[in-house]
Amino acid sequence: MSAKYKLVQRKDFSKDAPADAKKFFAQLLNNGTVAFDEFCGDVAEETALTSADVKGCMDRTARITAKHLKEGRLVQLGELGSFLLTGGSTGSDTADKFNAGSMMKKPKVRFIPGKLLLKMLSEVTFERVGDKEDKKPSGGGEDDRPVIE
Repeated sequence: MSAKYKLVQRKDFSKDAPADAKKFFAQLLNNGTVAFDEFCGDVAEETALTSADVKGCMDRTARITAKHLKEGRLVQLGELGSFLLTGGSTGSDTADKFNAGSMMKKPKVRFIPGKLLLKMLSEVTFERVGDKEDKKPSGGGEDDRPVIE
């Protein structure tokens, strides 16, 4: 299955672009959400675990991942990928003037996809949907909707 996208017109922020210039950009479409219960059920179908077992494992995975990230560790989760804590600060003229309480930026969790997800990314194809031109009637002014009398 391909990733669906539509074209949206936005301001052109490229260097040397006129102030009122616009360009068309692709915007990927969300094809719905997989609920946690559905996800756990799908995993359970492919394993010897019950859906409740999977839910418990996922709950513990989140808690244990947070624990190790807080301790400054990179957390590797097999083919899924790895999580690590990133951060930074504003600069200080001297080491003595550095104040971690006021100069540290809010840390972020970074996800690095594993081999399986990287392979999926290399195989993604794209399908354009939702163009106005596709919705215009063709030929004799008729559209493809059934006529109700």
